[in-house]
Amino acid sequence: MLNFNGLLEQIRTALDHKQPLSFVRIGDGENLILAQDSVWTMEQVLREKWAKKANMGLKGVNLPNIALRDEMVAVLKKADIVGILPPGDQTIKAGEHLKRELTDKVFKYYNIHPRYTCHAGLNRKLAIYPGFWSMLSKKRVLVITSKAQEFRRVLGPKPYMCNVVQALPFSHYKDMESVRKWLTAHPDHFDIALISCGVNAVILAQMVRDLTGKVGIDFGKGRNLLLKEKF
Repeated sequence: MLNFNGLLEQIRTALDHKQPLSFVRIGDGENLILAQDSVWTMEQVLREKWAKKANMGLKGVNLPNIALRDEMVAVLKKADIVGILPPGDQTIKAGEHLKRELTDKVFKYYNIHPRYTCHAGLNRKLAIYPGFWSMLSKKRVLVITSKAQEFRRVLGPKPYMCNVVQALPFSHYKDMESVRKWLTAHPDHFDIALISCGVNAVILAQMVRDLTGKVGIDFGKGRNLLLKEKF
């Protein structure tokens, strides 16, 4: 279990030595994706408020989506660092049955044993920690998110001073293939990817690692903090 400094050191080492790294995170939405027709029936999943919002177009994915479930399971079995919520977590506003309790059930069901884990909310600490941005000061940054150009504009000037070499728009699971094509065509165009795409970020962070050998970070609500959006 990595603390914040441990997570930073893993990222720093990968960047300094040009090593691949993936950091993905599991919260209530990811738990529901994994629970589909496994530890829960599809009917149970679809009754949840998160699932209803997803099918209203608010979560970047429509359910049922067994393909995403299976992709997520495969990613969690090979990701370098998996962020999970601690028991009794109050970081996210969701029912207890959708947080660590459900993570434990789906991890046991799929026999998932991450090499490293950390608190799933550490992405938010990365966003507000000056040392993280200093680490990226001489690196080429890729951003993948729904507000790609807006995020790029925020990261360019002080205090972040990021060299954002590409900003790829991503708003829905159906955009996965276009990102895959871009990564395949530009494997040496960047050093680290900051990905804020809801549950899809789990797949994208590992995709960055596998296709390019670079660092893929599931940045999640870290983007919202920097854009000063409510969440």
